[in-house]
Amino acid sequence: MNKTLRIIMALVFSLSLVTGTSLAQPAEAKKQKEYSQVAVGKDGMVSSAHPLASEIGADVLKKGGNAIDAAVAIQFALNVVEPMMSGIGGGGFMMVYDAKTKETSIINSRERAPAGAKPDMFLDEHGNPIPFDKRHTDGKAVGVPGTLKGLDAALDKWGTVPMDKLIKPSIKLADKGFPIDSVLAKAIADNKNKLVRSAAGDVFLKNGEPIKEGEILVQKDLAKTFKLIKKDGEKAFYNGKIATAVADTVQDFGGSMTADDLKRYKTTTDKPIWGDYQGYEIASMPPPSSGGVFLLQMLKTLDSYNLSQYDVRSWEKYHLLSEAMHLSYADRAVYAGDPEFVDVPVKGLLHPDYIKERQSLISLNSMNKDVKAGDPWKYENGSANYDQKEKKDDKKIGQTTHFTVADKWGNVVSYTTTIEMVFGTGIMVPGYGFMLNNELTDFDAVPGGANEVQPNKRPLSSMTPTIVYKDNKPVLTVGSPGGPTIITSVLQTILHKIEYDMELKAAVEEPRIYTPKTTSYMKEEGIPTETLQKLQQLGHGFTDQSGPIGNVQSIEIDHEKGTFKGVADSSRNGAAIGIDFKKKKHTHR
Repeated sequence: MNKTLRIIMALVFSLSLVTGTSLAQPAEAKKQKEYSQVAVGKDGMVSSAHPLASEIGADVLKKGGNAIDAAVAIQFALNVVEPMMSGIGGGGFMMVYDAKTKETSIINSRERAPAGAKPDMFLDEHGNPIPFDKRHTDGKAVGVPGTLKGLDAALDKWGTVPMDKLIKPSIKLADKGFPIDSVLAKAIADNKNKLVRSAAGDVFLKNGEPIKEGEILVQKDLAKTFKLIKKDGEKAFYNGKIATAVADTVQDFGGSMTADDLKRYKTTTDKPIWGDYQGYEIASMPPPSSGGVFLLQMLKTLDSYNLSQYDVRSWEKYHLLSEAMHLSYADRAVYAGDPEFVDVPVKGLLHPDYIKERQSLISLNSMNKDVKAGDPWKYENGSANYDQKEKKDDKKIGQTTHFTVADKWGNVVSYTTTIEMVFGTGIMVPGYGFMLNNELTDFDAVPGGANEVQPNKRPLSSMTPTIVYKDNKPVLTVGSPGGPTIITSVLQTILHKIEYDMELKAAVEEPRIYTPKTTSYMKEEGIPTETLQKLQQLGHGFTDQSGPIGNVQSIEIDHEKGTFKGVADSSRNGAAIGIDFKKKKHTHR
């Protein structure tokens, strides 16, 4: 049986569990919808990294819920079907365009350091950073989770369907089980040693061995937790037995978190950072994410080069991209942090004169091998209240998930949500079935800089949920997982769509690169050999090795045609699902 057929059969089976149908009814099974990574709809769109989550979100829209309602339902579903990527043990950024007010804002549920966190807590007795593989699996790595508070805040502000109804499909999915896909199966196999250290081993391993693709994953403890949330809302998590269990578990693994840390946790509602490119307005994530600032900085840096004069797979395009990335990531390493604690020179980093300074360091004929952070403070009032030197450590690239929703009323959601590394710390809260994040390792291990550990501080993020506008109307959503690679995945998707005028699926699938410094290079498969050879001649360290970078989910909104096009990246088994009410009447609640 080939992989595609296995996946389709697995999805049919899992849907039968959610809908209550039986596999003993082949005629009924044949009616189940096949999933696609590209879809078009006239009344709404959902795109996520897992078909079952997309289906649950689409069902909310079909029943009259709005995009925010659907996004909440999708996040709960992803906690079940993508437990290694996100969930109530983590945090995220939900960007929302409110069609009624025509305002764009963000529910910021980024994790915070507990009161007991210390600037040097990731250093060993000799003052050196504890190796990342060790420090990211420690209780000290767990930030106070914000996801559930964020979902509650979003529903309170924009929702039309109560949480107890939106969580119900995910309770059934966790309780009855679903066949795991290739992405989850690989994640379990790759992280076996991390999982066996906690209650996670009992969930994701069978007789000590990782469960395999197509096998049924039942999560009774997670279903129990969701039932408590269904009954009592977010208070069940932040003020009750769950909060105590989270704190106790974190302390068992060496952390300092207390139940009071959870009780005190608060989300913020943020305004996006805005920029423009080729006549489009771009709304993206402000600090404590580095995503929006450096996405816009790279777009501004590249704007005058007229990239589309070069072939989309030319050495010129990849060279200019590489040079812009090196400059922006050098700035990111010095100036990015939580604005509640440090001064981030956002205006200076995006000032036209500063951009010109940085552009002067780029040549089409040679590679800049001595890349350093610039001085954006020249273009902004103020000065740094931290040490302006890059703090070197051995952070590894995490993974997470991104999804996007649009509804018939014009509301749009672009939502990136995470527990940081695959399976976070690898620590599951016993009896409650959800994984705990390792977000605090997003802080610098070495104190003193803008991104040092401090109590209640939010670690630097790269998550870049983005909405692109034309004539003040949303026309494109973009976002991706992938740790620091997120920013460049969003960047290149926007360039491919706007600069190269590519069809959306092609823009998402076009081979991406990532190079934050002159000693670190990644690329996807498909870049021509002659292009790589020229890049290598210039000094770029691209090798023959290729691998997926990010997992973009995107929606294109055509206001003239009145259609939505959704696209899921092929690097996971995602699905886009369009909504068409046809002649049925639906009203906004």
